[in-house]
Amino acid sequence: MTSASLPLCVDLDGTLTPVDTLHEGLIALAKSSPLSLFALPAQISRGKAAFKAFVAERAPLDAEVLPIRPDLLEWLHTQKNAGRHLVLVTASDRRTAEAVAERVGLFDEVIASDGQRNLAGQAKREVLVQRFGEKGFDYAGNDVPDLQVWRSAAHAIVVGDEALTRKAAEVCAVDRRFPASQRTARTWIRALRLHQWVKNALVFMPALLAHQIGEPATLIQALLAFLAFGLCASSVYVFNDLLDLPSDRRHARKRNRPFAEGLLPAKDGVIAGTGLLLGSAAVAATVGPWFCLALAAYYLLTWAYSLRLKRVALIDVMMLAGLYTMRIIAGSAATLIWPSFWLLGFSVFMFLSLGIAKRFAELDDAKQAGAQLSHGRGYGANDLPLLQSLGTSAGYCSIVVLALYINSAASGALYTHAKALWLLPPVMLFWISRVWLVTSRGQMHDDPIVFALRDRVSLVLAVLMAFGVLIAI
Repeated sequence: MTSASLPLCVDLDGTLTPVDTLHEGLIALAKSSPLSLFALPAQISRGKAAFKAFVAERAPLDAEVLPIRPDLLEWLHTQKNAGRHLVLVTASDRRTAEAVAERVGLFDEVIASDGQRNLAGQAKREVLVQRFGEKGFDYAGNDVPDLQVWRSAAHAIVVGDEALTRKAAEVCAVDRRFPASQRTARTWIRALRLHQWVKNALVFMPALLAHQIGEPATLIQALLAFLAFGLCASSVYVFNDLLDLPSDRRHARKRNRPFAEGLLPAKDGVIAGTGLLLGSAAVAATVGPWFCLALAAYYLLTWAYSLRLKRVALIDVMMLAGLYTMRIIAGSAATLIWPSFWLLGFSVFMFLSLGIAKRFAELDDAKQAGAQLSHGRGYGANDLPLLQSLGTSAGYCSIVVLALYINSAASGALYTHAKALWLLPPVMLFWISRVWLVTSRGQMHDDPIVFALRDRVSLVLAVLMAFGVLIAI
């Protein structure tokens, strides 16, 4: 029989989709029903098939947004049009497999684990041989365990590198190879969002504004605090991306994040997130107990935000402002330079404005896409005018706090020429107004801080304000 006349059997995890559906199901279970995790040991003792059935039942896969390999899918379409019998055969639970088969709309048959038998490796080979006969089918797989199936297949379709292809060729004729997605250092840099570490520069603010940043001991403490916050923040970003996979895959830009796109497996994300958190704790321990307490508070507040509070309207943006301000408080705890009322007041209002701008941009994107609700958030399209009003008001309040500080005795005690600081309010007023102008036009980045770092006008204004501060000193 020619390859074109044989049934084409296609694996799911790692082959049709680059992700592991069981691992993502466990993460979804941890998010939706944390207490169910305590039942997992008992389910594992019943066998892998029962374990997978339990996870699939408690945390159904969102197959509509599952990433599918485009090159393989295109080829499957051509095979289907040529009249081939397509079979989705997987060790995943039947519920998961049927959901994916319905979404793809190409498969004539689904063979999967059923809660009793785990169709992996040798078990999968036996089922396919019984169903189609020895050398009576072609099989598409992606991993070393698939070699057992390829031994009984007529032709192998390999989704992987050349090393796997050579191994498959030793036991079966290789008909076609689809290169697997390459994970590079850049992929991990994107996943850890190292560019977001710039936000952690806020830990330097207490020492900088107190004119003590040049003292070696203070600078070292601030640098260690920066590193600890960076590691902690990257850990949070990784775990947050894993918990938000379905939501991110529906988002126009977030769907391209490494975990949402399937470039990085969820299992590696859990390992990386845990390692980053442990590294952060180790660095924090060298800074001091007050900083450890501040970092722990930041971490707990971040989880509260990620798991629940980001879905509560208004509370979410207040939490964003609070998390930014927590970085300043942590910097104070690290250097033992306590922040002034003026610094905390300015930061709360400014970061509240930027937090609202972030949410406004997301909601406006959802509206442009035809949705009335921002997925995973507590806002509707009708809330846009209110958010714009609240955001601009908060931004202007921060400028008022700045002006009052310049006019206070506190600024005169720190700056020789405090009047030069009056250059700052008009510049800041222009900047926050421009931020909201850009946001209202639908041109704002998901994160206003990232926008500011990439925006030439913002950078020029930052240099202008730094010049004003230097003159004042």
